[in-house]
Amino acid sequence: MDIPDWLVWVALGLFVLQALGLVPVTRRMRGPDPAVRAKARLDLLETVGSLLMFGGLMLSLGVAESFFWIIPVGFALSVGVHAVKGVRLIRARRSRVPQEGS
Repeated sequence: MDIPDWLVWVALGLFVLQALGLVPVTRRMRGPDPAVRAKARLDLLETVGSLLMFGGLMLSLGVAESFFWIIPVGFALSVGVHAVKGVRLIRARRSRVPQEGS
């Protein structure tokens, strides 16, 4: 199957945007608030997962298909981070809602 060359450029653009997204995340990790730093760590892992996915896509399209295994690793990392973020969101909402009948 012949992949168009413009798809590699799209993947490269997305990779650059994700790499630029690392700058504010690393700045938040240096902050004094522990809650902000914990959220920044999850955002950093999410960004690394996205970089792995886009990097694997670029390498598998441009260099060799043997680099395809990087894409599922990045996807698994991103899914894991989103699961942790979802659990934290649910726990935060439950702690804010007053319990009825108690």
